[in-house]
Amino acid sequence: MPKLTALDHLVLTVADIPATIAFYRDTLGMTPEPFTPADGTTRWALKFGTSKINLHQAGHEFTPKAAQVQPGSADLCFLTDTPLESWQAHLAARDVPTEIGPIARTGATGPLMSIYIRDPDGNLIEIAEPARSISAPSPPSAPP
Repeated sequence: MPKLTALDHLVLTVADIPATIAFYRDTLGMTPEPFTPADGTTRWALKFGTSKINLHQAGHEFTPKAAQVQPGSADLCFLTDTPLESWQAHLAARDVPTEIGPIARTGATGPLMSIYIRDPDGNLIEIAEPARSISAPSPPSAPP
């Protein structure tokens, strides 16, 4: 059977592209990038790591599209190598409330510690740090 290797991009249908860009840029550190597909229109994407989120304006979605497009219907988990304590301070400084967390969760590759927030459309955004492994202390060495 053929195998998939990664998620390249996903599409969010949003009520307000500029508000979405501002939130994901200023709150989550993503880079907004305009792009021009084959039809010649200008579209917007949010880049992070090796992935991106393409944005569709609600009521003006591009074809093909999901069968049930709707702002606020996504539940996304983003991984971070920044401690959640730093995220919590950053979010508090931006007046972005944490809905829940830190809380233990399980991700695709193992345990996570996560916090949850909402974007301007009400999409659930999980910011997850791979759980830090706690190593057992080394046994005492034998006297010389």
